[in-house]
Amino acid sequence: MSGGTPLWGIHLEWNDSMGQAGPIDIAIGWEMLGDLALLPAKREAFKLKFNSVYPNEKPAAIPIKAGILYRFSKEIQRGDVVVYPSKSDRMVCIGIVDGDYAFQPSISKAYPHRRSVAWKAKVPRAQISQPALYEIGSALTLFQINNNADEFLAILKGDSLQTAELNDVDDGSAADLSTQAAENVEDFIVKKLNNGITAEQFEQFVAEIIRSMGYVARVSRFSKDGGVDIIAHKDQLGFEPPIIKVQCKQTLSTIGGPTVQQLLGEIQANEHALFVTLGTYSPDAFRIERGKSNLRLISGSDLVQLILQNYERFDPRFKCLLPLTRSYAPSALSTDGT
Repeated sequence: MSGGTPLWGIHLEWNDSMGQAGPIDIAIGWEMLGDLALLPAKREAFKLKFNSVYPNEKPAAIPIKAGILYRFSKEIQRGDVVVYPSKSDRMVCIGIVDGDYAFQPSISKAYPHRRSVAWKAKVPRAQISQPALYEIGSALTLFQINNNADEFLAILKGDSLQTAELNDVDDGSAADLSTQAAENVEDFIVKKLNNGITAEQFEQFVAEIIRSMGYVARVSRFSKDGGVDIIAHKDQLGFEPPIIKVQCKQTLSTIGGPTVQQLLGEIQANEHALFVTLGTYSPDAFRIERGKSNLRLISGSDLVQLILQNYERFDPRFKCLLPLTRSYAPSALSTDGT
C-alpha cells in the first residue's frame, strides 16, 4: 500500500452490530438532505443544500457539516483507508473502503448515507501511541488523518510502529474536549497497568482496589495457571459470607466464555466470582454473566472507573505504581444546566 493512500477517521454515532473487526458499513446522518449523489461535486452546492434543508443551523456550522457530507459522498474513494475508534469496546478498527457512496434510508432512516468497508484490523487503544489517539479524537464526525498516517498503515500491514511527537488536539466544544480528556486519562491508566507493571503487581493492584471499597483482600501465591488470584471478604478472618474469588488477567485481548467458566469451576456454594481484565469480554462471556447472579465481569473501562472512584483511598505505594492527580476539564453540561 502506497504512502499516498488517503486515511480517514470517522466517529460513528449509532450502535450497529459489530463483526470481527467492526461494522460492515460506515454511515452518517442528516437524512433530510436526501441522496447526495444527486448534488454536484462542489462544496458550495453542498453548503447551499444544507442551508436550505436546515435553515436554523448556526451559520458557522454549515461549512463544517456540509464539508463532512461532501467528503463522505464525493472525496472518499474505493481503496481509501478508514480508521474507526469504537467507544463501546475501546478498540480501533482499520479497514479499506470497498464500495461507492449509497443513500439507503431503508437500512437506517437516521443514518442513510453509507459506504461499505472491508475491515482488516482491530486493535486495543492501548497499543496505539498517544499522538495517534489525539489525532483520531477529533471533534469532527469525519476527518482526514495526516500526522500519524504511517502508524495506522503499519498496523494495517501487521507491523508495529510508534510515533513520538505530540500533536495538537483538534478544536471542539467543551463537551467534546471533556470527553476527549476522559479518554486520554483512561488510555494512560490502561497502558500503565498493561505495560508499566508486572503481572504480579497487577494482582496486588486489583487487591488494593478491592480493599479501598471496604473489603479484606488476600492475594494468592503468584502463578500463571489461571486460577484464583485474590480472595476477598468483609470480615478480618474470612469466614463470613460473601466470599469473593477473583481472577486477574493483565491482557488487552477479549476474554471468552470458556475462560470465565474455568473461574466458575473454582466457586463453591455461597461464593461469588469476580473476573478482572484490562480488555473486554466476548458475547458468550457476557451471556454467562447474565445467567449467574454470583458472577461479575470487570472490563478495562470498568476497572478505570473503579480506580478513579477510589484512588484517594489507595495506599501511597499503589499510588506510586499509578501516579494520578486531580484536575478539572470543561463540563459537558449545556449553558442552561441541562
